[in-house]
This record gives sequence, structure tokens and C-alpha cells, in this order.
Amino acid sequence: MKNLVIIILVLALSGCSKEFLDKNSLTQIGDASFWKSEQDAILGINGIYDVLQDRVMYSGNLNGTAGLPMYDTFGDNAYNSFKFEGPGNFMIANIDPSNALFSALWTSCYKGIARANVALENIEKLPAESISDSSKQALMGQALFLRSLFYMNLAVYYQDVPLILKSQKIEEAYVAKNSYDEVSQQIVIDLKKSIDMLPESYTAAQYGYATKGAALGLLARFQLYNKEYQDVLDATEAIIALGYSLHPNYAQLFTEAGEFSNEILFSVRFFQDVSANGETFSSTFLPAPKIDNQPMPNMVNDYYCTDGLPITSSPLYKATTPKENRDPRLIASVYFRNDIFLVDLNRVFTGNTATKYGLKKYIRNSASATGISVFNPGGQDFIVLRFADVLLMRAEAFIELNQLDASYELINEVRGRSNMPAIEAVEGEGLSQDDLRNIVRHERRVELAFEGLRYFDLKRWGTLEQAFERVVADKIPGYAAVYQPGKSEIFPIPLVELNANSNLVQNPIW
Repeated sequence: MKNLVIIILVLALSGCSKEFLDKNSLTQIGDASFWKSEQDAILGINGIYDVLQDRVMYSGNLNGTAGLPMYDTFGDNAYNSFKFEGPGNFMIANIDPSNALFSALWTSCYKGIARANVALENIEKLPAESISDSSKQALMGQALFLRSLFYMNLAVYYQDVPLILKSQKIEEAYVAKNSYDEVSQQIVIDLKKSIDMLPESYTAAQYGYATKGAALGLLARFQLYNKEYQDVLDATEAIIALGYSLHPNYAQLFTEAGEFSNEILFSVRFFQDVSANGETFSSTFLPAPKIDNQPMPNMVNDYYCTDGLPITSSPLYKATTPKENRDPRLIASVYFRNDIFLVDLNRVFTGNTATKYGLKKYIRNSASATGISVFNPGGQDFIVLRFADVLLMRAEAFIELNQLDASYELINEVRGRSNMPAIEAVEGEGLSQDDLRNIVRHERRVELAFEGLRYFDLKRWGTLEQAFERVVADKIPGYAAVYQPGKSEIFPIPLVELNANSNLVQNPIW
């Protein structure tokens, strides 16, 4: 499925009497001549997946409006030095609803939702002789999963948004906002339906399509955001029963060699040598690694030493050799001064970034076998959901429900993959809820660093203001972060949408 077929789904023109308007299009497929067979349904579903590859979604940008893989630059993990891309200006409070960051993400999400709605309506109507019941269920389950993913991003980042559950004519498109609760309820309903409809796996040729595990993982993530902790436990228990496991090599997981790992519940697939199917979140510049997405000093300092202690208390830490004796996840994620960051060019990182660190995780370090440069679109899949996240979500839910003993083994499993010591060996046994809450939050930060989830975590923990304070304390030249209550947590409705639709009302915070 790497080379997704792009299908443009168009509404048939109506009310036109001119003969030339009745001509069949030579370039587009209309609803009347499509949705006739199982193959049509598959192509229609592929058209929804295609939206995930938009630059502002999961393919990211090297020098343009930031995509979701770059959302760690909202907060204290990374610095968006090209502030015009969106997160940098957002952090310094130099942004308004006209910014492309807000309109581009909004547009992509609703494009995906519109395609999902069309697919759901038409696949449901396919007769039994055109498609098997198992295929119909799997395809509709995928459409529901994808619609939920688009709506989750809208709800998390914009809060109150229009809830559109059917294909629309132009005159029906001017709708008002729904409340967050209404959107949230629909996401949960759709995901629970999709869990029942989706298979546990597909053939190798279909790898990448949403499975039961993907839908359960997305449900767990969204319900964690909603603080519905028992729902998180129920979903993660079902995921564990499906047989996922941690990839043995943390660093390899974020390369093309790790794309088929049993740790992955859902990823967005890309293929480097196919036109318009590549990604740029793994692209980098030649003078320095990923200049617009730089690890922050406070993030680097938060990785422990191999004895499980912070650098402020571990006897293993030496400021003159800060890489030595550190959590292996740091070495897999961050370039230090004098590291070689372009292997084929033998190019050394000189520390020539504002933060003095370079992003390594996910970033290519050489041209492809076919000669495609590191600054051109690549073929790295982006992992949306993985098993380590599931284990940490489950641990956090146990902690928040004050079922503390059950959290140790889950956190230890994630630590153990990187040969970091167990909680009992360092922090001790019989810890309080606050102690374990701090431990799981730290573990999420270092395990999931630079995967676009930090802002999601900071918002739901209510700790975004403290993250801004850490950014300020890092004293990055030209980076004066300004926390604005409310505004720093919620995106505005794009100005272009307000101008086009008089029924939309801006979030009062903006």
C-alpha cells in the first residue's frame, strides 16, 4: 500500500441544462461511474489514506508549514528555528488565526473526513455480489478509523469543531461548530465500531492498513486524553492480547529497517522512489541536521545516566563528556558536537545550531541507494501508534486510578528494552502516586521524544506553562517563549474558514 492510488472524489454537477456541462470528465472519476465493485471500494479507501501523507499531516516539511511529526516543537522538547513554519511563532505568541499552520491542518483533516464519509455511504450500498461481507466490514472499519483519527486531531488541537458525518452538497456545507463533548462521543462510537469490524492483520501486500490493534490503540490514546482511565485499561488489555511486542533495537525502529516491526500498531507509509509519495520529516539539510527542529538543552538533560539517576545526581555523568553513560535512547535520538551526521559524506556536526544539538531520531544520514539526497523526499514510514506507548498509557491509567502496583512491570518493560534499570532498583518500592506519576511522565518524555506527542501530553497533564518556563530557562538566542493561558493550548479556527462560513464562530480564547 506504499504507493497509494489517489482518487479524487467529486460530487456530480446538478441543475445544469447546457449540453457541454453534461460531458463526462476525461480526468476525474465521478460517483455515478465509481463505487461499483470491491476494487472501487479499495481505491476509495486508499484515497482517504492518501490524506495522511499531506505535508501538514504525517509527511512533514523540511522548510514549510509544520506537520504533525514536528509537534514536539510545541513545548520544551525541540526548537522550531524557522519560526514562520508555525510552532516557533506560536511559542513566542507572534501568530494569529490567519496563519497557514491552522488553515492547512484544518483543511487536510476535513478533506480526509469528506473522503471517509463518501466511502462509508457508498461501500455500505455495494451489493453482495460485488463485495464479500468480510471485505465490506474491513473497508468500512478502516474508513471509521481514519475519520476518527482526523477528528481526534481536530478535537485535540481546535477543541470545538463542526461534526460532519455525511457527504454534503455545497448548500449544506455552511455548518456551525459542535462542542468538544459531541465530537469526542462520536470519535469513541466510531472507534468502537471499527474495533469490531477490523481484522487483526492483513496479508504482507496489504501491510499498513488499519487493524483491530490500530483502532484499539487510537481509542486508548484518545480516552487517555479524556481521562477515561478505565477505558484505557480495557483497550490496552485487548491490545496486549493481540501479541504485540517491543522491537529489540530502539534506534533501528525509526529507520526503514524497522518498518515491519511487531511493535507498530499503525504507521503512515511512504515510498521514496514514487512520485508524490515521499515524506520530508526524515529529510535534513547538509550544513547541520534538521535545522528547523532542534533538540532543546532541557530535553537532552532530562535523559538519565545508565545507572537510572538524573545527571544532577549520578556519579557517572561528566559535563566534559555528556554522551557517556547515558540512556541509550538519547544517543539514538540526538546528535552531539563531533558526531558524524552524514555518513556518506563523512560530515561532522559542529554544534552549529541554536541549541547546540541536532535531531537524529528518524533523520536520514545518507543518500538512498538510488542516489536520492537527504534533503529530498524520502521513504521512511511514520509510526503513529506503537506498543511502547501502549504500555506507558496503561501504566499511567493504573497510576491515575491509584492501582499503583500494576504500573511497575509496564514501565520496567519499556525501560528494559533500552537496558535501563528497573524502578525498584533505583527509585525503590512502595512509591506514592505522585512519585509514580512523575516516573511515567518522565518515561513518556524520553521514550517518545520527537515523535510529535509532547504537546499532546503537556496539554492533558496541564503542565504546558511549566514547559514554557523550561524553554525560557534554556536561554536560546532569539527565542523568547511567551505562555498565554488558553491560547497556548488551543488552535484558533482559521480566519479563512470564518470568512467563508458565517455560521462558524471563533473560539472565545482567540
